[in-house]
Amino acid sequence: MQFSTAPAPHFQSKNSITRIMGLVLMALIPAIFVKMALLGSAILIQISLAMISALIAEASILALRKQAIIPRLMDLSAMTTAVLLALCLPVLAPYWLSITGTVFAIIIAKQLYGGLGYNPFNPAMVGYAFLLISYPQPMIAWLNPALETLSFKQQWQAIFYSVQLDGITMATPLDQFKTQLRLDRMDIHPLLPLAYLIGGLGLIYKKVITWHIPLSLITSLTLISSIFYSLDSQQYAAPLFHLFNGAIFIGAFFIATDPVTAATSVKGRLVYGAIIGCLIYIIRVWGAYPDAIAFAVLIANMIVPTLDYYTKPRVFGH
Repeated sequence: MQFSTAPAPHFQSKNSITRIMGLVLMALIPAIFVKMALLGSAILIQISLAMISALIAEASILALRKQAIIPRLMDLSAMTTAVLLALCLPVLAPYWLSITGTVFAIIIAKQLYGGLGYNPFNPAMVGYAFLLISYPQPMIAWLNPALETLSFKQQWQAIFYSVQLDGITMATPLDQFKTQLRLDRMDIHPLLPLAYLIGGLGLIYKKVITWHIPLSLITSLTLISSIFYSLDSQQYAAPLFHLFNGAIFIGAFFIATDPVTAATSVKGRLVYGAIIGCLIYIIRVWGAYPDAIAFAVLIANMIVPTLDYYTKPRVFGH
């Protein structure tokens, strides 16, 4: 049967999975450099371990499923999951922690559901939540940035040989907040949130993500923390504390905006981001875990189908 074809030009989208994931990885480079400057080269070890584990896990499952391996690995989605997870881990976490979390994220949270595009939950956050619940002790051993940077040899020994380096790790401000009820000082270096912010704005500029989720997440967290801080400033921390401690900016721009697991409509994205911001505050203040990005995102992932259903844009002409 003959079909008529419209004349040229035919406009094709420049977007592809590989391009989008590549831009996300590029946007994370400022934060990687800042972490290296503050904490040393151990972050590169963690990223390398996670990336190698992700590629091996993905290739193994694809082979078992008798699917093409190279094209799937070349879409960079496994590498993006690995880098995001590695950036969320303590820089001196033992090697097996990075490997275990990454393999769990790729196999259980991604490939078990059918691979990229079919997973209902953010794989990096599934891996992080799994590690936090299963191995809480090494997950809270954060390197103190106020101390002199360790040598590469010391970092290597801490990661691969579990060498105890007394006095160099600390509880995060959020951990202390859970035990002290209130804390106004911010031990995290402001350059790190700024690096994530710059990378996130770059993704918005390149139209990889939209502004709806980051803005609604940050706004809702600011509003709810401001309300409780105004009611009792002795018990509840100031809004700036919640914004600049923990993983708010990487969560807002790189994790919550995952195109597979986030809401798709404009209204849905605004509601989705607001829900995550509120959940972060609720879990931080009244929950068992100090930094709640992973749990807030995973809970919001469960609500996404409902949000998409009730926030569908009106059909043109109706």
